[in-house]
Amino acid sequence: MGSFSIWHWLIVLVVVVVLFGGGGKISSIMGDLGKGIKSMKKNLKEDDDADTIEEEEMQKVGEKKPSDKKSTAKKSSTTKKS
Repeated sequence: MGSFSIWHWLIVLVVVVVLFGGGGKISSIMGDLGKGIKSMKKNLKEDDDADTIEEEEMQKVGEKKPSDKKSTAKKSSTTKKS
C-alpha cells in the first residue's frame, strides 16, 4: 500500500503527457478518429448500395436462385418416372 504499482505510474504518465506534451495532440487524435468513423460509415453504405444494385440487376435479368433450380429439377425427375 505504501508504494505505487505499475498501474499508478502509467496513469500518472498518461496525465503528464496529456497535460504537458499535448500541443493539440488530443484534438488531432479525435479529428482523425472522427474521419475514420465517417469513412467507415461511407464504405458500409456503398457496400449496401452495391448489394441492392446487384439484386435489382438479377431480378431484371430474371435469374433464379439456386434453390429454385433444384426444385424444378426435382419436379422434372418425378414427372419422368410417372
